[in-house]
Amino acid sequence: QVQLVESGGGLVQGGGSLRLPCAASGLSFRRYGMGWIRQAPGKEREFVAAISWSGGNTYYADSVKGRFTISRDNAKNTVYLQMNSLKPEDTAVYYCAAGPSGGSVKRDEYDYWGQGTQVTVSS
Repeated sequence: QVQLVESGGGLVQGGGSLRLPCAASGLSFRRYGMGWIRQAPGKEREFVAAISWSGGNTYYADSVKGRFTISRDNAKNTVYLQMNSLKPEDTAVYYCAAGPSGGSVKRDEYDYWGQGTQVTVSS
């Protein structure tokens, strides 16, 4: 059974930082690209960042480029999202997902999803 478990969410002031880990089990982690997708209240899910199976390629939404960094540790079956210079508009539930090995910016291409972790940024 595939499980993706996000953690690290919480309440942070604007300008602050958070690091979200996502631990994967039940799949061959090295064969999957990983992504982070978020959903704000009343809005559709939005692509945030993706990373290829090797970590050699990364992709970011324009809204987070230069502030967020995605990385992975294949020995630990874990993908991370480092979020710096957080803004109130970053408030959302953040989901980790497993999909195409090369990574994808299209949320519909992800096969497995976690339950999400809430990130709230105060102004």
